[in-house]
Amino acid sequence: MDRDSINAFCAALPGAEVSEPFGPGHDIWKVGGKVFAALGAENRGVSVKCADVETAEMLREAGPFEKAPYFHRSWVLVPFDGVERDEAEHRIRASYQHIRAALPKKVQASLGPL
Repeated sequence: MDRDSINAFCAALPGAEVSEPFGPGHDIWKVGGKVFAALGAENRGVSVKCADVETAEMLREAGPFEKAPYFHRSWVLVPFDGVERDEAEHRIRASYQHIRAALPKKVQASLGPL
């Protein structure tokens, strides 16, 4: 995958919004005001949240996932190279669902169906 296809995929998720709080070249995707995906200016991949630290560690050990720079240990970097499109989309969707599930029920209801 590349930056454009990831941005298009994220944009299609209900309630997803993009911003550039760190300046041009940093696409930060949020749902309900909470980050679920981040693309940095280095253009290496997309950082996503895992359900827990153990899942992130397992993905890093299995490769080619890496520790997401500047994020908690429960986040991984999904590189543009070395990961199939289906796997990258799965990781983004899982991050989105994890973040969305932690939002207040009223906010979740306002986002529409998955």
